[in-house]
Amino acid sequence: MGKIFGFLIVAALLSSCQTADDALTTSSAPVAITGAAESAIAGDMASRLAEQIGSAGATAIKMEKDTSEFATALEAALKGWGYTVVTDGKVAKEVKPVELAYAIDGFDGQVLARLSTPSIVLGRAYTTTAAGATPASPLSIIQRN
Repeated sequence: MGKIFGFLIVAALLSSCQTADDALTTSSAPVAITGAAESAIAGDMASRLAEQIGSAGATAIKMEKDTSEFATALEAALKGWGYTVVTDGKVAKEVKPVELAYAIDGFDGQVLARLSTPSIVLGRAYTTTAAGATPASPLSIIQRN
């Protein structure tokens, strides 16, 4: 009886540690990579996002205001694809922008990049050099319902 009671307490404590959070994160801790590598990653991820979310003319993208190099490079890459990027939260009433969150993290000698919208998440690992970055993994695509 004592072992079962102890097991139930341990199981209850461990189960309370798990949480499910569907909130989008804006960014994570900064990663020390060169501006050229951040631009290369932002350009690649923006092109992959454009393949998934459709026409730039009909889509506005809303990002949180951020002054990091990656945020600036990502905003420029999206604008280069023809998207209207809103960072101040001011959009016309008839426009429904797609909310975009992003993260860039270092892990095991590589950089992991992620772009998230309410309907899709894209992720990819990159190998960086002083001159830029190259994909080190296939593109991961998760579609949300």
